[in-house]
Amino acid sequence: MKLKAFIGGTLAALATAVSIGSAQAQDSKIDEIRERGTLRMAGILSEDPYFAKDPRTGEWRGFAVSMARDIAETLGVELEVVESSWSNSILDVQSGKVDLALALTALPKRAMAISFSDPTYYNSFVIISPNEALADKGWAELNDPAYTIAVDLGSAQDNIARQYLPNANVLRFKSRDEAVIAVTTGKADAMINTVLNSVVMSKKNPALGTVYVPEPTLSSPSVIGLNYDTDETWKAFISAWADYNRRVGNNQTWIVESLAPFDVTLDDLPEGFDIGG
Repeated sequence: MKLKAFIGGTLAALATAVSIGSAQAQDSKIDEIRERGTLRMAGILSEDPYFAKDPRTGEWRGFAVSMARDIAETLGVELEVVESSWSNSILDVQSGKVDLALALTALPKRAMAISFSDPTYYNSFVIISPNEALADKGWAELNDPAYTIAVDLGSAQDNIARQYLPNANVLRFKSRDEAVIAVTTGKADAMINTVLNSVVMSKKNPALGTVYVPEPTLSSPSVIGLNYDTDETWKAFISAWADYNRRVGNNQTWIVESLAPFDVTLDDLPEGFDIGG
């Protein structure tokens, strides 16, 4: 009886293990996406050159969209863009509303909420100012109450201001547009942003001034955000995609193509900035 009970228990345990293994296999993120037929990405409105949606056609453009579209094609599915915002995109990844979020700055605080891929490219934090006297100022020199710097509250650039400019007069606004107005109206001497955003903003609004890269150059990896609970195969695939396309130059090509409508070329990018890191 004891032997029969042992055999019965062993068979039950094996059946459970097989069942769990089958469930895990079925839970593969890649299989889920292929079964659905779409890859869902978080898209942010009016964020050239990253994302933008044509109000007439509903079509999305931008280099983050181009990157996601290539991932979708690699998986053999269509791309579905889900409207979001920079802050909500983290929540959308956490909740499973989207499969990934691109063009995220790899802030340590965000790493407690979502998983990061390998870098897709490198961005730099810069200042935009109509004041040419700031052209050669480093972060240490800007860290002075004589300078008024505008940032959008809670952003990566706000974190940079807190870390590098604790002594400067920092104005924090609810939106980036308010920070732009502060500079163009003379309320602030400069604003902090990432270089790719900045070159487009300065082209759209010349009154904003010129993009400068203060020393030391603060090069920040841009990553793809993924849900922590997804399987390791999915995470490894996305990191392999990011690393490969960064190294062979595809990501740079998509970035340059997204800058072209604003008459921005690689030659227009400020000295000291390198997309490859």
